[in-house]
Amino acid sequence: MVHLERIRVHPIKSLDAVSIAAGEIVDNGGLAWDRRYAIVEQPSETGSTADSVGQYVNGKRERKVHDLEATFDLDRETVTVGEHGSDETNTFHLELDRDCFASWLSECFGYPVEVVRDDEGGFPDDTDASGPTVIATDTLEAVASWYDDIAPDEMCRRLRPNLVLDAPAFWEDRLYDAPGNVVPFDIGSSTLQGVNPCQRCVVPTRDPETGEATEGFRETFVERREATLPEWASEAWFDHYFRLMTNTRVPESSWGETLSVDDSVTISETAVDPSSAD
Repeated sequence: MVHLERIRVHPIKSLDAVSIAAGEIVDNGGLAWDRRYAIVEQPSETGSTADSVGQYVNGKRERKVHDLEATFDLDRETVTVGEHGSDETNTFHLELDRDCFASWLSECFGYPVEVVRDDEGGFPDDTDASGPTVIATDTLEAVASWYDDIAPDEMCRRLRPNLVLDAPAFWEDRLYDAPGNVVPFDIGSSTLQGVNPCQRCVVPTRDPETGEATEGFRETFVERREATLPEWASEAWFDHYFRLMTNTRVPESSWGETLSVDDSVTISETAVDPSSAD
């Protein structure tokens, strides 16, 4: 039987993940602590409002993000951060020291940034399918095997999933259907809805520690993904094959529930996507 093997959250959007034994589903369907914080450029004074937020400082736009190594103590609400390969680190409380942390980051990036917080679902990449992202352990192993020098753990860091299932390769492709439909599935007592295969950005093509591009990464990925696409995957989503991992949405009825490692995973019948009627 398929079960939940790992739960990974990224407390600060674009920085490193931390594995947890259990995670609460918060408002809007995200996991508690996942992308609760984000680094953003300070908005200009011209035309800014009290609610304005600058552009994300993330791996898509800022290669220096890859230079940072972060570890978290969620109980103490702290981040310890430094540059890869350096013994010098700094520890900041994410609330009490947030301004100091932002100043440290500003010095790293060479321009002023802020660290912002959102407890209601965090700062997901896909605001429509804002639930946890899902992939199978064997998928990570299969995709890593397409490359000579990438191990499954590194592939996981490149792809940045939330939920890693103990399941056969590309099993997560069962968790979406044609556009306009969703695939409900249960993890323990919580219900999620699989929406679509995740469209990948430039980040997986780079070494997560150095930020250096892996030559031919995308071309190899696209070729092998097309060649190995399982028969249960809905090809309607694949206008291109640089897609992997499943995006989800969590019905409001499951907000406040908890996902735990070793929870069983079961799929229900495909249903019409309620958001497609909007």
